[in-house]
Amino acid sequence: MFLCGQNGGRWKDMVMAYRTLGVVFGGLVTSPLYVYPSMNLKSPSEQDYLGIYGIMFWTLTLIGVVKYVCIALNADDHGEGGTFALYSLLCRHTNIGILPSRKADSVTNAAHANPSVGTENRSRLGICIERSMTARRIVLFIAILGMCMLIGDGILTPAISVLSAMDGLRGPLPSIHKSAVEALSAVVLIALFLLQKYGTARVSFLFSPIMASWTFTTPIIGVYSFLRYYPGIFKSISPKYIVHFFLRNGKTGWQLLGGTALCITGSEAMFADLGHFNKRSIQIAFLFSIYPSLVLTYAGQTAYLIRNPNDHSDGFYKFVPGPVYWPMFTIATLAAIVASQSLISATFSVIKQSVVLDYFPRVKVVHTSRHKEGEVYSPETNYILMLLCVAVILGFGDGKELGNAFGVVVILVMLITTILLTLVMIIIWRIPLIISALYFVPFSIVEGAYASAVCTKILEGGWLPFAVSIILAFIMFGWYYGRQRKLEYELANKITLECLGEVLERPEIQRVPGLCFFYSNIQNGLTPILGHYIQNMRSLHRVTIFTTLRYLLVAKVAPNERIIITRLGLNGVYGCVIQYGYADFLNLEGDDFVTQVTNSLRAHIENSEGLSPAYVEEEIMLLERAKEAGVVHVRGKTRFYVGKDTSLFDRILLGFYEFLHSNCRSALPAMGIPLQQRMEIGMLYKA
Repeated sequence: MFLCGQNGGRWKDMVMAYRTLGVVFGGLVTSPLYVYPSMNLKSPSEQDYLGIYGIMFWTLTLIGVVKYVCIALNADDHGEGGTFALYSLLCRHTNIGILPSRKADSVTNAAHANPSVGTENRSRLGICIERSMTARRIVLFIAILGMCMLIGDGILTPAISVLSAMDGLRGPLPSIHKSAVEALSAVVLIALFLLQKYGTARVSFLFSPIMASWTFTTPIIGVYSFLRYYPGIFKSISPKYIVHFFLRNGKTGWQLLGGTALCITGSEAMFADLGHFNKRSIQIAFLFSIYPSLVLTYAGQTAYLIRNPNDHSDGFYKFVPGPVYWPMFTIATLAAIVASQSLISATFSVIKQSVVLDYFPRVKVVHTSRHKEGEVYSPETNYILMLLCVAVILGFGDGKELGNAFGVVVILVMLITTILLTLVMIIIWRIPLIISALYFVPFSIVEGAYASAVCTKILEGGWLPFAVSIILAFIMFGWYYGRQRKLEYELANKITLECLGEVLERPEIQRVPGLCFFYSNIQNGLTPILGHYIQNMRSLHRVTIFTTLRYLLVAKVAPNERIIITRLGLNGVYGCVIQYGYADFLNLEGDDFVTQVTNSLRAHIENSEGLSPAYVEEEIMLLERAKEAGVVHVRGKTRFYVGKDTSLFDRILLGFYEFLHSNCRSALPAMGIPLQQRMEIGMLYKA
């Protein structure tokens, strides 16, 4: 499976597999730093440790190998992976989108994505979800919760990784107080976040060597450890040790699942970072380096703890031999920083996708590399993450409470992926329900057991990711609801082309020189802001292009499908749709944007059928003169008018939306439009 193909392809896959070590697997491969310290063990016996190792071995095997490597990596959306990619995949094959524009996109793209699937062959489950608004909202909520949990992961991974690594100072230097370690960890993270604006391109070449050093040195120590302390450690992979562990410990053993769950933390990154690499490179890296490394490292840790049962609070550094202690401390600290960087970058990508698809208020997104479109940076997101990470370290401090919070994020994200992946199996892959159940039932039971265990830790630190997720979900839902109501108003009050034609024939309405880009959120009709604009300005530019930025629920849009020009039947009036996917880089800026659109318009005019050469030449001349006269970009700045007859629900949500909208960034600066060319038209929409 992995060794087929030509030598060049195999070599490329091997190089990419090496590169994944520094980007994809940072959180997963550094988990030995904090798994055992996060467990609330009390006088553990040899049999307890054997049971715990058996649980970790089968968790890595079933969830890491079977679920993610063998199944989830095949559920990509045009090469992109992650929770939202699964949701967009479902939206493209079924009409389950919520926003009106998104629903149109779903219908438009379903046939393009899978033309063989007709109405008669569609899944019954997909049809049921389409017909139920409640079911569609539940699916959207699950996807949003997955995104929120991943952002929570971006807060907790840097905190727990760096704090666990820096805690190694206290072994040989016991005089160092824990508060000093926390302060030093906070300083390291602040420095890391302050460097984000420079991008990772200049230092990313160091990531893979650092993580490779960690990945291949820890199992060497693990082999040395289990050969020295407990050579028979691998007998614990027998399920009988797991059964005896739960029978012997009862409720306490069940609660310890919350700590063992951390051994698989970061596995979601294998799927989420699929768009930066390819499936085969991630599979090679996991199966031939990450998985063996973790199995051997945990075996060595467990073997040491069997002979030293009370050292579990510092389960990693205690099992490191003295002669290599400081080199391993250095590697561990660097690996923790790289792991933190991976989750920070993933959080930036999630925020960018959410903004692009209009599920999150607009924040500034900067591309820090001209060669890698996936490398993005968001200043607002960066500083909020920094404050939260530092607050987590200084507020929690204790590794057990951080582990409890982290366990909630890890398990819920995996459970959400299981649910969405099952929907993909049934609705898109058309796998029979019985076979799909063979995937869903075992994994939902295993992950459900983990989830039930970590939920008992809510009062002991597990409340943090829930609080963060609820706040983020409320922001996303408030923004989504406001955008939905605006679109509904615009569709109900849109201006038809016939009405525009009648208005332009009035003698008091003038056609002034210049080229105008008039931005609209709707395509079937013209925005009501246009009527407000003409009524007050008493004019319309000689050439007006009604422009819609249309973000599709696909990863990327082909360059030849990016700009779509249409004639609207009126002299000098055109329609323009600019299409982007959630992984595309909006690279149209200022004059470059105007040039590309006008070139596309010129080509459209020249290729139009049924027009005389003289008319075509006249129309092109009109376009050139308008462009020389000056360019203006007009967009509406609308607000809701909340009257006394508005319901309490709308008052709260629309008021919250207005607060978000007034504090978020405008869409035009994101495209690099010069300030002197921008015009905003204010208008009140009745709620």
